[in-house]
Amino acid sequence: MENSGMRNMTLRKIAEAVRGELYMEQVPENMEADTAWAKGVVIDSRLVKAGYIFIATKGEHVDGHSFIDKVYEMGALGVICEKAPDAPKGAYILVKDSFQALEALAEYYRTQLSIKVVGITGSVGKTSTKEFIASVCSKGFRTLKTRGNYNNEVGLPLTVLRIRSDCEVAVLEMGISDFGEMHRLSKVAKPDICVITNIGQCHLENLGTRDGILKAKTEIFDFLDLHGRVCLNGDDDKLCTITSVHGRQPLFFGMDSKNAVYASDYQNKGLEGSAITIHCKEEAQESVFSAVIPLPGEHMVYNALAATAVGTLLGLTEEQIQEGIRDVQPVNGRDHVIHAGSITIIDDCYNANPVSMKAGIDLLAQAADSRKIAILGDMFELGVNEKELHAEVGAYAAQKGIDVIICVGTLCKYLYDGVKKAENTDCMAYYFEDKESMLEKVHELIGDGDTVLVKASHGMHFEEVIEKL
Repeated sequence: MENSGMRNMTLRKIAEAVRGELYMEQVPENMEADTAWAKGVVIDSRLVKAGYIFIATKGEHVDGHSFIDKVYEMGALGVICEKAPDAPKGAYILVKDSFQALEALAEYYRTQLSIKVVGITGSVGKTSTKEFIASVCSKGFRTLKTRGNYNNEVGLPLTVLRIRSDCEVAVLEMGISDFGEMHRLSKVAKPDICVITNIGQCHLENLGTRDGILKAKTEIFDFLDLHGRVCLNGDDDKLCTITSVHGRQPLFFGMDSKNAVYASDYQNKGLEGSAITIHCKEEAQESVFSAVIPLPGEHMVYNALAATAVGTLLGLTEEQIQEGIRDVQPVNGRDHVIHAGSITIIDDCYNANPVSMKAGIDLLAQAADSRKIAILGDMFELGVNEKELHAEVGAYAAQKGIDVIICVGTLCKYLYDGVKKAENTDCMAYYFEDKESMLEKVHELIGDGDTVLVKASHGMHFEEVIEKL
């Protein structure tokens, strides 16, 4: 996918798409604006290859304009920039805002592609759901997926611009923190299938309430193809209220048999995953088949069901869906089970909110024949109820039979208090003001054979804790 050209992405078309002014004074005589085709688009100068377009953006610490001379030497076809190079060595397109140009270019390029786009959003589980859906789709189609967490107003356009003509399905993760963002992301992605995992408690600082989150997340429907479909978690009390999108009923998935796609015969295999029977009722067709889920936690069942719903809409067979679920791979920082010497680590440190924190605690509670230790850090962007929500998670962890809870960070003082106030529990709790002081003592608190959950909001950088362990 990476080496083939980009459909209708000539210098002329690119300039028109970004509403910029094209300058070609310093180009080879045989280069024409209507025949010079881009092979790729990047904002990181280190990723430039021959024939690529480099978009010079201004970041907090680095200004991409300082690398323009370098990318010409690397073979860049042209540069999109906010200020003209002093001595241009190739074509450049002058724009008012490079980030807006990136978004506009991706929006244009999406209209040139004849593929199916699956857009995924939700409060919890976007990335793992993306991995399940992409794994299933790959069994029947050439599939591209969002890398890492490239799910925002910079990452999503860059992902769209990675799509090539031989791609058949693109699975795009779409994350937001405020109203209007999803509307803009949807305008770029133009999804054919929308998936919403759940409506939880995150980004409450901007979105206010779960109803606000629902309103913001469902902006993903704004640019859904008129013949597109929607797959929703029918067990979610907010999502189940959506009865119609573009005149069509959503395809609901969940554990409850009221859903069109649901699971029965759940067999919990602890940290080794689970096995289920999947029931799928889509229009006049109904199928029942078994599936093995290699990643631990009941919440992974929802990911498998979402992937089944998407696979069904795309016409995949039961066997392809089974194989895709079975072959899904763990992602670092997302319920990744690591066997490190004499201890087992549940690496769930990428991000956290009250719903995902409780899910991580539930997973830790499944560890058999092991002392259970939770290293928990602050959860950010929870709004005015942040203290109460941390205390609630602490009380929950204490009641779930966790043996040791290590609380780290300013807000986790309230999580620690929640543990200490919990009744009828033998849970031990420790509090550290910061990660550094905890890391000095952590090996004194962990012993051979322990299972350790590591979880916090991304800003706590708990990947350092994983490395230390």
